Amino acid sequence: MAATAVFVLSLVLSTYGFLLDNAPSSSQSDLFNSQYTGNGETPLYWRNRAKADLDNAIKNQPIIGKAKNTIIMLGDGMSMSTVTSSRILKGQLNGKTGEETILSWETFPHIALSKTYNQDYTTPDSAGTATAFLSGVKTNKGVIGVDASIPRSHCDPSPAHNLNTILDWSLAEGKSVGIVTTARITHATPASAYAHVANRNWEGDHYTQNVNGGCKDIALQLVEENPNIQVLMGGGRRFFLPYSTPDPESGSNTHYGRRDGRDLIKEWENDKAARNMSHKYVWNSKQFHQTNFTQLDYLLGLFDSSSMAYELDRFDTHYEVAGEPSLAEMTEAAITILQKNPKGFFLLVEGGKIDLAHHGNHAVKALHETLAFNDAVAKMDSMTNDRDTLAVVTADHSHTLVLAGYPARGNDILGLIKNSAGQLELANDHKPLTSLIYGTGPGAWSGSRPDLTSVNTDDKEYVSESAIPFNPSTHAGEDVAIYAKGPMSHLFHATHEQSYIPHVLAFASCVGEYKNSCVDHMP
Repeated sequence: MAATAVFVLSLVLSTYGFLLDNAPSSSQSDLFNSQYTGNGETPLYWRNRAKADLDNAIKNQPIIGKAKNTIIMLGDGMSMSTVTSSRILKGQLNGKTGEETILSWETFPHIALSKTYNQDYTTPDSAGTATAFLSGVKTNKGVIGVDASIPRSHCDPSPAHNLNTILDWSLAEGKSVGIVTTARITHATPASAYAHVANRNWEGDHYTQNVNGGCKDIALQLVEENPNIQVLMGGGRRFFLPYSTPDPESGSNTHYGRRDGRDLIKEWENDKAARNMSHKYVWNSKQFHQTNFTQLDYLLGLFDSSSMAYELDRFDTHYEVAGEPSLAEMTEAAITILQKNPKGFFLLVEGGKIDLAHHGNHAVKALHETLAFNDAVAKMDSMTNDRDTLAVVTADHSHTLVLAGYPARGNDILGLIKNSAGQLELANDHKPLTSLIYGTGPGAWSGSRPDLTSVNTDDKEYVSESAIPFNPSTHAGEDVAIYAKGPMSHLFHATHEQSYIPHVLAFASCVGEYKNSCVDHMP
């Protein structure tokens, strides 16, 4: 190890010396400065920017050591085209052309690719992918927390085919664990951390009442079989309340309420009280913001009957009556609670509505959901330390969003394509088009394509055009990115199977099957 360190240091110093020796002279700099290109960026600008990146890369060294905390920040459906487009939107919202902007995770030092296919499908769904990146085992499309020997919808309540996850492994070592999502807390991604079902749709007993075999619904599994998850925040209230109980926000009974008559929220509260644990249940923004999270051991937040509101609708009383916290605020609350454990924690945070927006070809909403996710990652980054926290930002699968055409630099990412002269770019049908289009989805036209000249494509309800009619839009099967920082993050370094992800987290934090063969036991 010492010899390796000396070699690495020697390489860094020699490379840095080479850069200094070969830096452009002042006369060269003057020449570069006199040759301005579009947007005021000179050749010297690009050389200096590249050198700064190279300098950072040379100085960046892997952090070898045990991760006290592990975090997965999951952008559901956050394809590379989504990342690029959201990066541009972020810049444009701040008065820049946009392309030069970076998102909060794009400064992470280690990047890899994740192969997202399910064991039985090329283009995956969120249940099979979440099972892979949480349990370390690939499985079938549509099942949660069980191996591929279980066909979808085949009820088998025996634990023989169940898969444990990084959440389970972390709990076994005395760590605190939490789950935060803008989707339902029983939806595919969060449920894959704790549940075992043959059909992702079995979120409540509304869906299992006619299923033979005695399989428990996801909400019931969460409360009955996972009492030690300290933080749970998201939507999905309807699967926890009795069918006869009005929802506190809408005032009406929900068609999806519990047929067994059980109030799982009250049962959750009773369990914590019986164990003398400080706890709180909240369901709206006011209650959330009045909570002192430093004084809590357990928090349950169910902020909507179904999934939480889109970020663009969060303050629109037509969509959201009681108010909801942002994903960044929930992330902050979760870390505040979990970080009190001296043994560390595991946290899963999902920007769940990126995916839902894409399914409706709502590119405007999808990009703004990604920016809300960007804020959550930034909040996480500000509250943790690279020396003891391994943080991974990734997506479960891609979507068919495409950034296409030839828009000029700085062209409104949500608007019609214009060239550098400010003229609309026209397709072969002599009609304008947007930069963002979809391969599949409800935005397809059966007849001739409409003229978008007078259409406000920046409107949050605008349905982007798609090539093939498909409602809702399908996922896409290409790889997604993995961004990582913290102890052992350099182990994300190539094109990996998606099921590789939790193995790195377990190895770095010495949990699960790596408890006795982890980084602590390296020679």
